Amino acid sequence: MRFFLRAAAIFVIAFVVMSSAHAQNAPFRVLAFWTTEGEVDHSDFARQAIEFFTEAAMRDHFEFRATTDWKEMNPETLAKTQVVVWLNGQPDTSEERAAFESYMGNGGGWMGTHVAGYNDSSTTWRWFVEFLGGAVFFANNWPPLPATLHVDDPSHPVVKGLPRNFVAPANEWYVWKPSARANPAVKVLVTLDPSNYPLGFKDRLLSGDCPLVWTNTKYRMLYLNMGHGDKVMSTPEIRTLFENSLLWLGRPWN
Repeated sequence: MRFFLRAAAIFVIAFVVMSSAHAQNAPFRVLAFWTTEGEVDHSDFARQAIEFFTEAAMRDHFEFRATTDWKEMNPETLAKTQVVVWLNGQPDTSEERAAFESYMGNGGGWMGTHVAGYNDSSTTWRWFVEFLGGAVFFANNWPPLPATLHVDDPSHPVVKGLPRNFVAPANEWYVWKPSARANPAVKVLVTLDPSNYPLGFKDRLLSGDCPLVWTNTKYRMLYLNMGHGDKVMSTPEIRTLFENSLLWLGRPWN
């Protein structure tokens, strides 16, 4: 009798382990939105990111598609999508924005990069500002320059495999005021290291806290400040960061 009980227990444990492994590797659908309008440097980044994610999809077994048609930001399409990526733009119409708000409110996943998170004092989409953790664009360096980045929480899956400090390729780094870090619901994962200051020539960043990668824990979302120019995806650290980010959003959370 004890043999059968032991065998049954082993079977149950094995089934749970196999089910958990299957869940972690189950395919998910990603839809990336981008635009050919706006700054050429942003479009250059978007094209390279699309190429990278297409390769990652084959490697990591998820479905990836990119579109310039923002009308696909609708309930029907979003219902079949586990992660939405904004590479260099945002939805413009009230219908598209409402669909996105509903999607995120019901557990959808979002990754935004660089200019996709841009907002300022003239922004009328107040929900989106709250969604970003209250962060409002304040300043940037110019021209785009490489910078040393600091990993705030090495234990987080998004920064798995990254050194505590590493140099990122040339980018236009955004400063936010208020900072997303001021929001208790926000978890900052990567920060501009203070050793970079002063950063820039025409426009200079001189001091202060500058979060670069964070999540508003009220949602399944992640914002990454990288996304200006054709050098962003050129280092293994940034490629690892982007791949980790998408997998963290797409697979079931622990």
